[in-house]
Amino acid sequence: MTLSPLTRRRIANFRANRRGMISLWIFGTLFVLTLFAELLANDRPLVARVDGNWFFPVAVEYAESDIVPDGLPTEADWHDPEFMRDVHARGWVVWPPIRYSHATVVRDLGRPAPSPPSTRNWLGTDDQARDVLARVIYGFRISVLFGFTLTIAASIIGIAAGAVQGYYGGWTDLLFQRFIEIWSGMPQLFLLIILGSVIEPSFWTLLVFLLLFSWMGLVGVVRAEFLRGRNLDYVRAARALGVSDSALMFRHILPNAMVATLTFLPFILSGSVTVLSTLDFLGFGLPPGSASLGELLSQGKNNLQAPWLAFTGFVVLGGVLTLLIFIGEAVRDAFDPRKLPGGSLS
Repeated sequence: MTLSPLTRRRIANFRANRRGMISLWIFGTLFVLTLFAELLANDRPLVARVDGNWFFPVAVEYAESDIVPDGLPTEADWHDPEFMRDVHARGWVVWPPIRYSHATVVRDLGRPAPSPPSTRNWLGTDDQARDVLARVIYGFRISVLFGFTLTIAASIIGIAAGAVQGYYGGWTDLLFQRFIEIWSGMPQLFLLIILGSVIEPSFWTLLVFLLLFSWMGLVGVVRAEFLRGRNLDYVRAARALGVSDSALMFRHILPNAMVATLTFLPFILSGSVTVLSTLDFLGFGLPPGSASLGELLSQGKNNLQAPWLAFTGFVVLGGVLTLLIFIGEAVRDAFDPRKLPGGSLS
C-alpha cells in the first residue's frame, strides 16, 4: 500500500515530536500488557502439572479433587498451604508475576491493613488487604477501555450531529443549536445521583449515561467544517450532477472535517478517563469492589496514614493523562498544515 505525500508528511511530523512518539510507545505498551491482566496478576497459577496431568487454572475452575485424589470436592484454593503441599509433592505449578487478582484478600499480612510495600506486595495493600499493584493493573485496563469506548461512541454521534447541522443549516441548524444549549445545561452529577439511587451503576449504564452528554464535544468543530465545506465549488458541482446528500456529506466533506476532529480525540480520551476516575472517587462510579483508579485515590484520602495509596493513585492517573496529552499534542502537530517535516513551521 502506497502512502500519499500528505500522509507521509503527517507521519513524519508526528515522529518529529519525540515526546509524543515516546508517550505513544509507553502508553501502547502498558495498554497491551494490561489487556492480558489475568496473565500478569492472578490468584490462580497459569499452568500446573500434577500426576502427569496438565491443568490450566487461569482459564478453568477446578475442584481440589480434580487436582489431587484426596482433595475436597470444592473449588481449589491455590493459596491454601495444605493443598499446595499436596500439589508440589505430586508435580509443579507456574504462577503469574503477581500472585493476586484485583479482588484477592491477602492473608497473613502480619499487621493491620493497609500494609506498606514489601517484597510480597510491591505497592502494598489497601484497607481491605487487597494487593495495590494488581488493582492498578486491572483498574488501568478498565479505565482505558471505558475511555476508548466512550470516545468512539461519542465521536460517532457528535460527528453525525455536527454534519447534519452544518450541511443543512437553516432551521435544522437553529433548532439543533438551541437543543444543545438546553441539553448541555442539564446537571449531570445530580442526574447521576438520581440514577444511582434507582439502579446500581455498572460499566454499561455509566457508559450510556455519560454518552448522553459527551457527544456534544465535537459538534461545534464538525459543524463549522461542514458550514464552510458545503459552499465549496467541488461540492456545488457534485450537487449539480445529482450526487445524493449522504454521499456529499460523508464522501466529500467529512474527510476534510476529520482533520480537525482527529486532533481532539486524544484529549477527549483523557477527559473520559478523568470522568470515570472522578465518579469512582465520589462513589458514583463502578460497583463497590471493582478495580478503579478513582477508588484508589478515595482510599488514599481515607487512609492518610498509608501515603503509598494516594501516591500510587496520583502517579498512575497523572501519568496516564500526561501520556495522552503528549500524544494529543503530537497528533495536533501532525495535522497542522503549517508544519514542515521535522517539526518546523513553514
